[in-house]
Amino acid sequence: MAQAPLQSFLVIQTAFIGDAILATAVIEKLHKHYPQAHIDFLVRKGNESLLTGHPFLREVLIWDKKQGKIKNLIRIIQSIRSRKYDCVINLHRYTSTGMISAFSGARIIAGFNKNPISFLFTHKVKHEFGSGIHEIERNQKVIEFLTDHDTEKPRLYPTLNDRERVQSYQSGTYCCLAPTSVWFTKQWPANLWIQFIQSIQNKVDHIYLLGAPGDHATCEMIRTQSGGKAINLAGQLTFLQSAALLQGAVMNFVNDSAPMHLASATNAPVTAIYCSTIPEFGFGPLSAQSHIVQTKELLDCRPCGSHGHRSCPRGHFRCATSIPVEALQKCLTV
Repeated sequence: MAQAPLQSFLVIQTAFIGDAILATAVIEKLHKHYPQAHIDFLVRKGNESLLTGHPFLREVLIWDKKQGKIKNLIRIIQSIRSRKYDCVINLHRYTSTGMISAFSGARIIAGFNKNPISFLFTHKVKHEFGSGIHEIERNQKVIEFLTDHDTEKPRLYPTLNDRERVQSYQSGTYCCLAPTSVWFTKQWPANLWIQFIQSIQNKVDHIYLLGAPGDHATCEMIRTQSGGKAINLAGQLTFLQSAALLQGAVMNFVNDSAPMHLASATNAPVTAIYCSTIPEFGFGPLSAQSHIVQTKELLDCRPCGSHGHRSCPRGHFRCATSIPVEALQKCLTV
């Protein structure tokens, strides 16, 4: 007897902001192949605003991993079981989401073989890391058996209100700079950002500094020490408002961090700076107009890990300090 067609999907990605943004490519592909199906997305608390007004999502489910993690895990499992999904797609590789998937009640459960609970999945694929394959390709291999071999790009959908919120900043030419990161060794040093701002301040009408509320102080220091022309917007814009602002820039300069993925998901021009990490990990920019800047020194310590560190393990931080201001200047053509 033929199985009933798939009518409801749950996509799971409860990692960090950039991971959730890149996972939206799976939403795009599922909608392309199953345009009448309901698609929901489970994210960690704090990332849900990325998906406000998303045209292809029925519902965004939220897991609070900081307050009462286990209690909320049980609540999420119960909530998901009650929705009776046909298919659960788990893009996260850890036990907790493996349990959510395994106890979902879905007839199809797909994910990566690295998930410790993957033995309970109905379909699993090898997770390839470090071979140059991009994260969006890794993710979409999980659903190839339901779709095809083509690769869709991630996409976010700033609302009309988001665009109106940043409209006043979009007069004339401007650049956006996102100089911070959760990880110190992913950040190009502040003194070099200052020099860079000073070198381009007469080439564009406006320079905007973007970041989270916790980045405001660092951005303010960079703003004041660079001469004050830059405008500090850290903590003042939502994810989607920041994405809308990035779209209108002549160029956006970012570290290997979430703003790079915001640019990718809106096809905004971007220059991505890689310090301790490397593009070959599979998290490079996807915009049509994109540049990668990294040290030309052959360092035996780079990369020093798949993520960043709180400080340079060797103490010299040459992967960042050896990237000259001129390398970024070449990416700004106005």
